Amino acid sequence: MARILVSEVIAESGLDALRAAGHDVDVQVGLSPEELNEAIVGASALIIRSATTVTDEMLEAGSDLMVVGRAGIGLDNVDVAAATKRGVMVVNAPQSNIISTAEQTMTLILAQARNTAAADAAIRDGRWERSKMTGMELYGKTLGIIGLGRVGALVAERAQAFGMRLIAHDPFVSEERARQMSVELMPLDDLAAQADVVTVHVIKTPETVGMIGDDFLSKAKDGIRIVNVARGGVVDEEALARGLESGRVGGAGLDVFANEPLGDSPLKAFSNVVLTPHLGASTHEAQLKAGVTIAEQVGLALAGDFVPFAVNIDAAEVAATMKPFLPLAEQLGATFASMAGALSGEFEVRFEGDIGGFDNRLVSLAAAKGAMSVIADEPVSYVNVESIMTERGVELRTVATSTSRDYVNRLTVRCGERSMSATLIGLRNEARIVDVDDHDVDIPPSDHMLVIRNDDSPGMIGLVGTMLGDAQVNIDDMDVGRAATGGSAVMVITTAAPVAESVVADLRSSDGILSIDCIEL
Repeated sequence: MARILVSEVIAESGLDALRAAGHDVDVQVGLSPEELNEAIVGASALIIRSATTVTDEMLEAGSDLMVVGRAGIGLDNVDVAAATKRGVMVVNAPQSNIISTAEQTMTLILAQARNTAAADAAIRDGRWERSKMTGMELYGKTLGIIGLGRVGALVAERAQAFGMRLIAHDPFVSEERARQMSVELMPLDDLAAQADVVTVHVIKTPETVGMIGDDFLSKAKDGIRIVNVARGGVVDEEALARGLESGRVGGAGLDVFANEPLGDSPLKAFSNVVLTPHLGASTHEAQLKAGVTIAEQVGLALAGDFVPFAVNIDAAEVAATMKPFLPLAEQLGATFASMAGALSGEFEVRFEGDIGGFDNRLVSLAAAKGAMSVIADEPVSYVNVESIMTERGVELRTVATSTSRDYVNRLTVRCGERSMSATLIGLRNEARIVDVDDHDVDIPPSDHMLVIRNDDSPGMIGLVGTMLGDAQVNIDDMDVGRAATGGSAVMVITTAAPVAESVVADLRSSDGILSIDCIEL
């Protein structure tokens, strides 16, 4: 099985699951970048946390890499673009630490509102300064949430229990979704003017770096309090210090910083600021969930299965209805490409029937992956299949309709004048090819198939059957379909073994045989 390099401490229960699957789990913690570039040679997977930086140089050294797994949410330390270009899947564990992060957010909101850190320090120093430590009640105050994703939503839920009014800024959340959470959406400037406390839950991008800076604070309500348990750099720490100095900012709680570990910082001088060393995910429960989740994701990636938390695949989580169509689509794509040969122009994947109403992006990629795996001379994955298609002048196109002739669901791939359709039948979801080049057939797919186009005239089935029998070719299955317009028919034959080229040549030279495609997978 595959060698998996683990460069940081991961929950043993997750690693044990990978070992049980037969993988070689190579744990090497504390390597320098140079040592890691050497250790990664020959590894199929790399599992990291936040301390390992995955660069293009490292990915080049790890030429056998199929997947990089980050045990946590953030991917600031992974060059995702370089990984995608090289066909390496990047996966994370986005739900492993969301509860811990939300709880840390509430911890910092409460700690700075009630001067907890300063009061503790005073008592330890022998000072009883109760009169100086008057804090702020959360009840009735307005909490401004910037980023209403998984963590932001959990913070909203918890803050509501404190009786806080909830407002938020998130251009990707609908008004209806916000109303369901009892949150009022508004522009960022309005949030700044109304919020008593602001908490940040956005990823670090060029657009969000410095989002909470001088401009935001100049529009903020006097005494506003700032909490950041998301990403360092989203809050401009110098601007925050100026706001604290002027009194515009009444307090702050920061768990993340632009540069970690935090060195000299003007924020250390303020007693109304609570600073913690990136503890958002630092609970036993979150660490366990992250390790187990990332091990599961890496295992799925190495097995070639659907990976729910792959970040560089343009597909949402596949619905239960669509899951059986993933292997069917890949098999159909491969069978079609073997029949059609070189592909060019538009590669269309059509969904008909019930499946036409679901998110079909991943199933489309599966069909494309199957086709390109036959044609390309390089490893093909869900990550790189579209770039491989583009390099070969092939464009992936998806069509969906809620109606289907004859079948509840039908999946079709088409390129140029060639096409092939398949469906799943029965309680066991058995695969059937039901159309070849617009000729109705009904036959299970196989690794060895002949697609014979012939004149629609008597004796053709007997001719083909006799010639294959004389050549000692064992026919596993056979079906014949006629064109709707008449004149030609298609025989689809599955065999136990490949048919010798000499036999195929004899068939091609026979009267009435128009063409033969050999499918070998």
